[in-house]
Amino acid sequence: MKRNRIMSIISIMGLAALIFMLFFTSPTEIGPFGVLLFFTTLYVSIFGITSLIMQAFYRIAFKKEIFRTKDYLYSAVLAFGPIMILMARSFGAVNLWTIGLIVLFLFLAEFLVYKRI
Repeated sequence: MKRNRIMSIISIMGLAALIFMLFFTSPTEIGPFGVLLFFTTLYVSIFGITSLIMQAFYRIAFKKEIFRTKDYLYSAVLAFGPIMILMARSFGAVNLWTIGLIVLFLFLAEFLVYKRI
């Protein structure tokens, strides 16, 4: 339970920092470190959202109250998917091939988590 609170607090702080950056800065003003901070806070926010969705899914589908460390790793890998799509979008390379490769990468990363831990 303590992990859930800490993760929720960090996700809310990341979301607040993300909203602040979106409304009060531009990419030219913020520089390379700011862009790195943007992607990091976006990842932390998406990680919080995916873990909450997975916890709700596990409670409904599997009637499981405990969210294990392995489940957090699954949600961490899933949270990286939108970041990869956003990076591909910034390069102007979002098409069916790119989406397929991102899905393949996420599947392989989830499989690695399943096999290793």
